[in-house]
Amino acid sequence: MMSLSIRSESPQPSRSTVWLEGRLDAATYLEFDDAMRDVTPMVDSGGTLVLDLSALDYISSAGLRSLALLRKQMRDRDGRTLLLNPQPQVKKVFDIVKAVPVAEVFASVAELDQYLDHIQRQMTAPGG
Repeated sequence: MMSLSIRSESPQPSRSTVWLEGRLDAATYLEFDDAMRDVTPMVDSGGTLVLDLSALDYISSAGLRSLALLRKQMRDRDGRTLLLNPQPQVKKVFDIVKAVPVAEVFASVAELDQYLDHIQRQMTAPGG
């Protein structure tokens, strides 16, 4: 029975990262939801919540529902949720269900930072 391990490091108001390891499924999604209830309030309105999925081996529809819920909660606060480095099988699930816009799935932290940098430059550009 694989479980889920959830780790977050010193959440910043503008950007917090959460690492998921194991399986996000019917047996573990409530644990994930509970953990996110502690993390999301620490992210400011307009902030970014990053979920690092590099160690997530499996996601079920229950997990997808949890991610959709989390994304909605962040959107309601003008924030965004970015999914980082999903394993091929998890990315395939996203591709199949189209649960996540491809633009919000990144292959590496560098790619993610580049994207965030692009967004922030757009927002701070004159006349932007």
